[in-house]
Amino acid sequence: MDFCDNNRVLLSPGAMPGYLSRRITAGQISSSRIQMISFDKVSKQYNKELFQKVAPALVDLSFTLAGGKTLGLIGANGAGKSTSIRLLMDFIRPDSGRITLFDRPAGDLASRHRIGYLPETASFPANLHIMDMIRFTAATCGMTAAARKERGENLLRALNLWDARKKPLRNYSKGMQQRANFVLALLNDPQLLILDEPMSGLDPLGRNQIITLIQSLQEQGKTILFCSHILSDVDRLVDELLVLHQGHCLFHGQPADFLKTEGQDNVEAAYLSLIAKESAKASHAV
Repeated sequence: MDFCDNNRVLLSPGAMPGYLSRRITAGQISSSRIQMISFDKVSKQYNKELFQKVAPALVDLSFTLAGGKTLGLIGANGAGKSTSIRLLMDFIRPDSGRITLFDRPAGDLASRHRIGYLPETASFPANLHIMDMIRFTAATCGMTAAARKERGENLLRALNLWDARKKPLRNYSKGMQQRANFVLALLNDPQLLILDEPMSGLDPLGRNQIITLIQSLQEQGKTILFCSHILSDVDRLVDELLVLHQGHCLFHGQPADFLKTEGQDNVEAAYLSLIAKESAKASHAV
């Protein structure tokens, strides 16, 4: 299978450590035949204080993501990106509509071990080391000690954290904490990755390292959903775009179609063009 497009430069199999350059397995190939993620007319609103107007967080959101594809979720703060991810992770429940992962309800516990989740902000117990977190995460995933040790060391070395493995997490920089979060998200070799602002807090070198990692995961046939405010990164990485604005989906499809529709040559310019049109419509409607 080939997941390349004109905007992506993928790594050769030898460009990353062995755990990142394995051939796509039969299980990963079969996963491309199902809808890894499906939202069907999903709506969500949060309760406000008495007499305050309730603003919907999501309104009738529908989309699917097939196995082996990468979807970029973009929008301003409050557009509904974080709500969508919380719904996917079953941290909150929709008011209406249906969400499935691997063709099963999002709340199905049996699917949890197939998902790797990266929260936007790292939140670690200050007195622990990354090795403590690896042991805890591996135990919750049912990994053997041997698998935990091999996988953990490979990930720590790939993300330049091996030498800091005995340092308390409270002494990690923000970028190091974000890379530590990635180690935990990838520890169980998940089929589906849900990444909330994966470039958050990273300097240019750190961002490039994470982009290279994501590209290598794409080569393996992983399915990835991520949101980011760094639209140049989205432009480089995704097969599909979903644009949210005030809880509504304004576009879902291939980046090339988005650029063509908006008459622009990059995702950031196209996004700004679309939002300007929506703002003009709203002002005329008042």
